[in-house]
Amino acid sequence: MNNKIKNYRWTICGLLFFATTVNYLDRQVLSLLAPSLSKEFNWSNSDYANITAVFQFVYAISMLFAGRIIDKLGTKWGYILAISIWSIGAIMHAYSIAIGGVFTNALAWVGISAVPISIAGFMVSRAVLGFGESGNFPAAIKVTAEYFPKKERALATGIFNSGSNVGAILAPLTVPWIAVHWGWQSAFIAVGAIGFIWILFWNALYEKPENQKKLSKEEFDYIASENDNTIIQIVETEEKVAWIKLLGYRQTWAFVIGKFLTDGVWWFFLFWLPKYLQAEFNMVGTAIVLPLVVLYSMTMIGSIGGGWFPVYFINKGFTPYDGRMKAMLIIAIVPLVVLLAQPLGHISFWIPVLLIGLGASAHQAWSANIFTTVSDMFPKKTIGSVVGIGGMAGGIGGVLVTKTAGALIDHFEALGQIKTGYTLVFVFCATAYLLAWSIMKLLVPKYAPIQDL
Repeated sequence: MNNKIKNYRWTICGLLFFATTVNYLDRQVLSLLAPSLSKEFNWSNSDYANITAVFQFVYAISMLFAGRIIDKLGTKWGYILAISIWSIGAIMHAYSIAIGGVFTNALAWVGISAVPISIAGFMVSRAVLGFGESGNFPAAIKVTAEYFPKKERALATGIFNSGSNVGAILAPLTVPWIAVHWGWQSAFIAVGAIGFIWILFWNALYEKPENQKKLSKEEFDYIASENDNTIIQIVETEEKVAWIKLLGYRQTWAFVIGKFLTDGVWWFFLFWLPKYLQAEFNMVGTAIVLPLVVLYSMTMIGSIGGGWFPVYFINKGFTPYDGRMKAMLIIAIVPLVVLLAQPLGHISFWIPVLLIGLGASAHQAWSANIFTTVSDMFPKKTIGSVVGIGGMAGGIGGVLVTKTAGALIDHFEALGQIKTGYTLVFVFCATAYLLAWSIMKLLVPKYAPIQDL
C-alpha cells in the first residue's frame, strides 16, 4: 500500500500562502501607523509618499535581479535568502531614528545635505524591506510552475496570492493594538520576526518535485501532465536566457505593460487607505480596524475566485491563456465601481470602503491570472526572470502612482479640496485594468507559447 501523501502539492501551496501573508504583514505595518507617525514626525503627504516610493523603487529594481537570483539559486535557497533579508528590513523600522542619524551624519561628513533623520531612517529600512520582498513572487510563481500542471496554476496562484489579503487583514487586527500597548517600535519587531518561523517549515518540507520523497509517483505524473496530455520536462537545462532576448518577445511586453499599469493601484490601496480614512472621515487608530478588515476580506474572495474563474472557460475548450484573457476582461470591468466612491461617500464611509473593496478584489483576481500568463507561455527556466522584469515594471508604475498621489493630495489639501485629490487618483485606479487588458490583447491576441528558448 502506498502511504505517501497524494496531494502534497497543496502543502507546498500552503507554504507559499504563509510566505505571502508574512510578506504583506511586513509591508503593511507602516501604512497602519502612518497617521500617528506623520503626526509624531511632522510628515506631509509628500514626505510619506517619498518613504513609500523608496520601497517601491528598490522593490522594482530588485525584482529584475530577484528573478535571476531565484533562477540561479533555485527556489529553496532563494526563498530563504529573500525572507531573511525582508524580515531583517522589517525589524529595522523599529530603529529608524538611530539608522537615520547614522545615515544623515555619514552624508553630512562627505558634504551632502540630507533629509530629516526620521524620513532618512524609514527610507533606509524600507529599501532593505523592498530588496528582500522582491524575491517572494518570482520564487512563488516558479514553485507553482514546478508543482502544478497548467490547468491548476491560476487556482494555486490565487490561493497563495490570497495570503496578501490575509496579511492585510491580520495587520489592522494586531498592529494598532501592539502599538498602543507596547509602542510602535514593538509592532515592527514582532511582525518582522515571523518570517524566521516560516524558514523552519520551508527548509523541512520543500524540495523540487524530482527530489521530493513525500511526493507519490501518481502525483508526480499528474504534475508532469499538461492540458494537452503531453509530458513536460521537469528537469530542464541550466542554460540562462539573457534579459535582452526575453525583451524581444511580445509575450514579455504584454506581461510588463499589464503589471506597469495595474500594480500601482494595489500599492495605493495598500499604503494610502488608512490616510484616506483619516483625511475624509477623521478615522484614526482602532477606528479604522473594522473597515480595513472588511475591505481586505473582500479581496481574499477576489484572489481565490479569480484563480478559479478561468477554469470555466478552459473547461469549454479554450487554451489556458485564452481562457485567462476572457476572464481577465470581465475582471477588468469591475474596478469601474471605484468611480462612485467619492460621489457617494457623503452617505456613509461604508460606501467607499465597499466600492474600493470591490476594486481591490478585482485587482487580486487580475493578479492571480496575469502572473500565470507567464508560466502559460514561457519555459520554466525563464519564469523567474520574466516575472522579475514584469515586477520591476509594476514597481516603477507603483512609484509613479505614489509620487503623483502624494503631490496631488498635498496640492488639493492646501486648497481645502483634498477630496478632489483622492478623486483624481481613484479615476486612474478604476480605468487602469481595461487599458492594460486592451494593450495585452493587442500584443498577444491568441495563445502563443514560446518554443525557441
